[in-house]
Amino acid sequence: MKEYYYDKLFNINTKASGNNKGENISHYHPYEPTPYIVLEELLKHYEINKEDTIVDFGCGFGRLVFFLHYHSQATVKGIEVNKRLYDMAILNRKNYRKKIGKSIDNMHFYNGKAEEYSIKPEENRFYFFHPFSGHIFRKVINNILNSAEKKTRPLEIILYYGHEDYIDFLERSGMFVRKREINIPYLSSQNSYEKIIIYRLQ
Repeated sequence: MKEYYYDKLFNINTKASGNNKGENISHYHPYEPTPYIVLEELLKHYEINKEDTIVDFGCGFGRLVFFLHYHSQATVKGIEVNKRLYDMAILNRKNYRKKIGKSIDNMHFYNGKAEEYSIKPEENRFYFFHPFSGHIFRKVINNILNSAEKKTRPLEIILYYGHEDYIDFLERSGMFVRKREINIPYLSSQNSYEKIIIYRLQ
């Protein structure tokens, strides 16, 4: 129900199709959008404002990008390796712009591999819904750490449905501290993965 409501509100289509695998790229997982109920809980318990710049790795059709842009006016960027999904995100961006009738200069999508994306000095929050293997995740986190060495700033990692390989790497690195966990109503009690974990760079 929420999927229909928000997609209609934003004038977009973010529902995963049966053919969502796209290119056969090693270490990358099929597209699955973050449920809107999870995004609602994120904003209830985690402050995001217009001074923040959030990067969504494996953004697919851009659901998180549109949701956060609409509700927080933050700068939001989506990185997507699959060209077909990226093209759909761009179409969604055009339709969203028509619906809301205001500037979307602080919304961007990039087509390419996450580990090859150059972390920008203004980017301070990074979102992952298990879009790729732990091998790629480690490369992306190292890129974030390299960026932090060049420009010191508060950095946070947002994991939804975080798997052990992601969590183990962050906690064994000694660089990040677990800031908080956000449980999802009705879901977390049935599945321990159904939660959001926030890590802060020390």
